[in-house]
Amino acid sequence: MTARDLFEQLNALDEHPRIEAKTATEVGKAVLETVCAFSNEPGLDGGWLLLGVRSAENVLWPQYEVVGLPDSDKVTTDLASQCASSFNLPVRVQIEPELLGDKRILKVFVPELPASQKPLFFKNRGLPGGAFRRIGSADVHCSEDDLRVFYQDRQTEAYDSTVIPDADLTGIDPAMLAEYRTIRAEVNPTAEELNWSDDDLLQALCCAKREGGILRPTVAGILLFGTAFALRRYFPMMRVDYIRVPGREWVADPERRFDTIEIRAPLLQAIRKARNAVLDDLPKAFSLPPGQLQRKDVPKIPDRVLREAIVNAVMHRSYRVHGPVQVIRYANRLEIRNPGHSLVADDRLGEPGSETRNPAIAAVLHDTNLAENKGSGIRVMRELMEQANLTPPTFESDRVGNRFVVTLLFHHFLTPEDWQWLRRFTEADLSDDEARALIFVREAGAIDNAAYRNLNRVDVLNASQHLRRLRDRGLLQQKGKGAETYYLPTERLLAVVPIPDLGAGAKPVELSGKPVDLPAKPVESTSQAIQVSDLPSPLAGQIAQLPAKPRRTVLEQIIQDLCAWRPLSSEELARLLNRHQVYLLNKFLGPLVKAGRLAYTIPDQPNHPHQKYRTVRPAEGHQA
Repeated sequence: MTARDLFEQLNALDEHPRIEAKTATEVGKAVLETVCAFSNEPGLDGGWLLLGVRSAENVLWPQYEVVGLPDSDKVTTDLASQCASSFNLPVRVQIEPELLGDKRILKVFVPELPASQKPLFFKNRGLPGGAFRRIGSADVHCSEDDLRVFYQDRQTEAYDSTVIPDADLTGIDPAMLAEYRTIRAEVNPTAEELNWSDDDLLQALCCAKREGGILRPTVAGILLFGTAFALRRYFPMMRVDYIRVPGREWVADPERRFDTIEIRAPLLQAIRKARNAVLDDLPKAFSLPPGQLQRKDVPKIPDRVLREAIVNAVMHRSYRVHGPVQVIRYANRLEIRNPGHSLVADDRLGEPGSETRNPAIAAVLHDTNLAENKGSGIRVMRELMEQANLTPPTFESDRVGNRFVVTLLFHHFLTPEDWQWLRRFTEADLSDDEARALIFVREAGAIDNAAYRNLNRVDVLNASQHLRRLRDRGLLQQKGKGAETYYLPTERLLAVVPIPDLGAGAKPVELSGKPVDLPAKPVESTSQAIQVSDLPSPLAGQIAQLPAKPRRTVLEQIIQDLCAWRPLSSEELARLLNRHQVYLLNKFLGPLVKAGRLAYTIPDQPNHPHQKYRTVRPAEGHQA
């Protein structure tokens, strides 16, 4: 593949898992981290670096431009030398100079290492922090869980099989072992482990091990069969929280509380209690099965989908992280959040085979028919949501925040009302995949590459192409850059305009049909951007008197005063203060949140596209 081909692909898609552009007038750590990531990422088959190419500035959305390399020979020598000496083993990259226009750049191919040689890491940093993986279009530090992926063919002990040093078998609840035996007998009455003693059963399930002649429970043993006292003592934050939030967004008003049910129990019971709590609260749909005289109320989300989502959260979460699994019920969707990112790439979710952090816990859940066969849980959720004519589920693996989120919309797709709404965009010649994405954005408020892939089962490159097409047609607005790219609905997409009634029994229009007449001019949004003139007089006066280069303490105080007036986004604050948004985020908003002077309105999602900031009251700060 030529450098021109790679450059055009990068500009067409912006984010690319196998292509990275660097200015690289000299070989720095950013270039070497990408080399490390391309070498390590399983199944990626390596990747290309374009050196002498950078992200263009002052453009409406990310684009790349060729700047060239003043001394490409020196960069070539330095890169080859550092690749041979910086890592735990030498990396042989293929470096080729090429011309793009009249400028010389370097095209560098980095091959994927054999599994037996992974992980590659910086010698001076060690493991795990000195190793990198290529996740989407980002180079990310490896975690302990990533190392298990690299060492999967070697003998390594999973965290859930480790012994809790000061625990003993008094932390195991005999009633929970009896419950396991009952459930296991229902699944397989002839299972041989049903005849074993409790001690032998615990050892066979990797739930207890002998140390110094004493049988001690493992992490899995306490989590699956522990007493209430043992669970509180060793895992005080290991619970499932069911949270009811009014409306479609996280509650921004600190005075407006939401309802929470905290479930603390061994995992077999916690899964059942969480499922029942959600099912009792879900909106129901009326159903009259053929040949039946009595109505049947069917939950908006199929029972099995809900069970799979909760079981996956419990089974694949990171128990090294002290935090609960959260099941959040909004007016239009369920979100199931668990600590711990996915160990497989987003585009492989649902494929046969899986990587689990907790093989001992997974085995017990499989033996009791709670967990599906390896890798099939996500596939089952997708198929059942489709059968119920519901919008497909989406799955977000956030490595930076170290969490995994499943979103299940209550929305039936595609209803006559949806087709009616989509008619206004007929001139955009939408495909079915793009129509599905617009419905999702309308309901969820934002979409990214991973969500688009989950909805439509396409690869990264196709998802990028489709999202940029919707952006170019004025239906989505692009935010972020590279791996952080996401899309929000435009005013045009959300504008309320009269649409002719289809009429009773009318068939949905085809998206590729004849365009319908649209309003001659854009419909104005009902929400206007905040201006300085909208502020109370004292605040407007402070901003008017703000010097070009104010002291840091002065700008911090104005930000706090503004966010005390009402919660504001980084974009709104940047506009009001005439400052660059990224500058405010990095230099002021982030540090003020860390110092406890500002707080997120969506605390569990710092990078949420609708995130705003509010000033922390003195009483809150004292409690914190």
